[in-house]
Amino acid sequence: MLSEKSKKKRKADFVDELKLFEEKDISIQSPKTVVLGKIKEDFSKLKRENSGQGAAEYILLFGGVIVIALAGLLIYRSYFSNNASGLNATQDISSIRANMTNIPW
Repeated sequence: MLSEKSKKKRKADFVDELKLFEEKDISIQSPKTVVLGKIKEDFSKLKRENSGQGAAEYILLFGGVIVIALAGLLIYRSYFSNNASGLNATQDISSIRANMTNIPW
C-alpha cells in the first residue's frame, strides 16, 4: 500500500498535469469524435470545391443536343427515307435549285 505522503504527491502531480493540459488548450477526444470531425471537415471541403463543375455542365449540354437531334430525326424520318409517301429530300432539293435558277436577278 501507498503511504499517505505518496498519495498526496501522486494527486498533486496529477493536478499539475491537468493544469498543463488546460494551459496548452489540449483536449482529449475519443477516436470516434476525431474520425467524425475529419469526415465533417472533408465534406465541407468537397462542398466548397467546384473544379469539375464545368466539365459536368458541358457533358449535360452535349447530351441535351444529342437528345434534340435524335428527336428531330425521329419526327422527320419519313422525310429522309425514300418511301412513296410523296416526301423525298432529293426531289425537293432539285426542285428548289431549279426554281432558284429561274429567278430573274
